[in-house]
Amino acid sequence: MSAFSANRRRILSLWLPRLPIDRIKRQLGCNNSAAPAESFQREVGIGSREISHDSDGRLSPPLRGRVGEGGKPQTPELAGPPSLTSRASFARLGPRKGGENDTKSRDGSDDAPSIVVAKQNNALQIYALDDAAARLGLEIGLPLANARAISPQLKVFDADEVADVKTLNDIADWCDRFTPLVALDPPHGLFLDITGCAHLFGGEAALMRLVCEVLTAQGFTVSAGIAGTPVCARTMRSHVHGRIVADGEEAGAVDPLPVFALGADDAITRGLRRAGLKTIGDVASRARHEITARFGAGFTALLEQALGQGDAPISPRKPPPDYIVEKRFAEPVATDQVISVTLSRLAQMLVAAMDKQGKGARRLEASFFRTDGAVRSIVVDTGRPVTRSEIIDRLFRERLDALNDPLDPGFGFDLIRLSASRTEIVVQQQRDLDANVHDNDELAALIDRIAARIGGKRVVVYLPQDTHIPERAVLAAPAQHHLAAAMQAAWPARVESEPPLRPLRLFERPEPIKVPFATVPDGPPHHFTWRRATHAVVRVEGPERIAMEWWKQNAEVLTRDYFRIEDEAGLRFWIFRDGLYGSELMDGEGKPTPANWFVHGLFA
Repeated sequence: MSAFSANRRRILSLWLPRLPIDRIKRQLGCNNSAAPAESFQREVGIGSREISHDSDGRLSPPLRGRVGEGGKPQTPELAGPPSLTSRASFARLGPRKGGENDTKSRDGSDDAPSIVVAKQNNALQIYALDDAAARLGLEIGLPLANARAISPQLKVFDADEVADVKTLNDIADWCDRFTPLVALDPPHGLFLDITGCAHLFGGEAALMRLVCEVLTAQGFTVSAGIAGTPVCARTMRSHVHGRIVADGEEAGAVDPLPVFALGADDAITRGLRRAGLKTIGDVASRARHEITARFGAGFTALLEQALGQGDAPISPRKPPPDYIVEKRFAEPVATDQVISVTLSRLAQMLVAAMDKQGKGARRLEASFFRTDGAVRSIVVDTGRPVTRSEIIDRLFRERLDALNDPLDPGFGFDLIRLSASRTEIVVQQQRDLDANVHDNDELAALIDRIAARIGGKRVVVYLPQDTHIPERAVLAAPAQHHLAAAMQAAWPARVESEPPLRPLRLFERPEPIKVPFATVPDGPPHHFTWRRATHAVVRVEGPERIAMEWWKQNAEVLTRDYFRIEDEAGLRFWIFRDGLYGSELMDGEGKPTPANWFVHGLFA
């Protein structure tokens, strides 16, 4: 619903250090198996049959930390921090299940060392690497030439940051099933605000285990941590994988970690190490004013957030909706009838929740979560606050029927969510005796149905603007949001028994015409050529001089003289001369130049 828990915040931090190489290997594996190489959304599986939970609550390899002697992964409590000598050692989370002697990948191909390279400092350097490359001693930032010297059989791939960002966003979309507050932590991290919703998945440990096992099963190396602040959770995830820091224990958890785990600038990290402050606990033991004077207030705030003494909000990818209702299925559903019935029930629940606070929905979003990880969303806008479930149901039916590609359920939906992302207070009106209210309701409902079918931007109303520039005198605005303003708009009244001063059809851009000669300085043309047809002028009204709004222009503009022209065939045009003779139509040497003529509209 609309109310979120008032408890202290709990942040789940995810880190995918090898996202570039994992993404490439997954695509290559799909290509080798004759399956389409699509994004994470079409491949990740979340069915209960595909996930096995350990009874001891530990994370699956490679989330248990580094590999110890004998190829056995350490538990999160025993996993030591990476070396202080290299930031690249963050990515070494240990090999996949099977030990170091396993030379075959999961798809049966040779598990040759693979790296992703990017051009940095005018040289190709390692941007990401897999387990086999890490076991050879390769590190992020190592030049490609040095890496080939160490291992000539390297597989090299080019970095594609755009594809990496898309994959990370796909994973974030999948994480929306756990919480509506999901934020990106560039370059390869995510923040999930799980405050008040972890109990829906069996607690924080079960939720973290579920997320990590799914990602690991799909070939992504991932580490996770939960804490009360984003900085503390991000600091813990890179060193003690799977650690859950209780509220108030942030300082003790991060004390033994190295200072570069805070994610500060390299210059600050080097300065701290030169001063003999090698761990976060060493830095925390010093007075805050000393740290601020040497390294700045920004680093002090970062340190306090890691210690749990300060906090900073995350920036969710999507604003949290005002109201949320959802339905989870034990078995995936795929039939249109079940989906329609579910949407109707969710609409009733949503309306009941909004009615308690006297609100109606102005924007509705239905999200369909497939079992393979794909998320489909349908957004519907309304012109007036909706307070009836029948209207919501009808609008979504219109929207679904208008889709170019049908709502493909694939192997089925295991979660359907309906949310109201924008609501307004419903104003009560007399509806029994006032016929105008009924007419307005019917018109608003018709606009909503048309907008749901062809798009809200294609249904417009016109609003008058306080300007004398012809092309700016009218503004086209979406009818759903400006219907009331359009009904109350005051347009200039037409004088009876007089022809209109403005044409009924105004071109979006004035079209040039050829005028051989015209009366100087402000006379009309005798004939003109437009669209390869010559028109002889028989009647003229004008000129109507319109000067441009100089305070809204970035460059010099010319004054226009408009004429209402009628030709020998009875066609009436609205033409203008761009510029005034003797003052504006001059070249750089002060000599007069010919004027440019345009036709701006046509009368009926």
